[in-house]
Amino acid sequence: MTSPGPSSSAPCSGRLARSPVVRRDGQWWLVNRGGSILATDPTFTGELDRFAAAMAAADQAVAALRAQPDEPSDLRPRGRR
Repeated sequence: MTSPGPSSSAPCSGRLARSPVVRRDGQWWLVNRGGSILATDPTFTGELDRFAAAMAAADQAVAALRAQPDEPSDLRPRGRR
């Protein structure tokens, strides 16, 4: 079974959600203080691509919610504090 290629919403480079995984130049790397190892397993890297795309979508959804005007206080759900 082959994995789909990287999603267009996957980050081009950077650390994945505070994990020891970094994407550089279209490749996933496992990193720690001792060095880096290129991730070559297509199933694993496909999962990393999907997770990165899901994180990007979640970040966009949160940004969209934050950009919306606040609800009037009488419409907010009330709960115990």
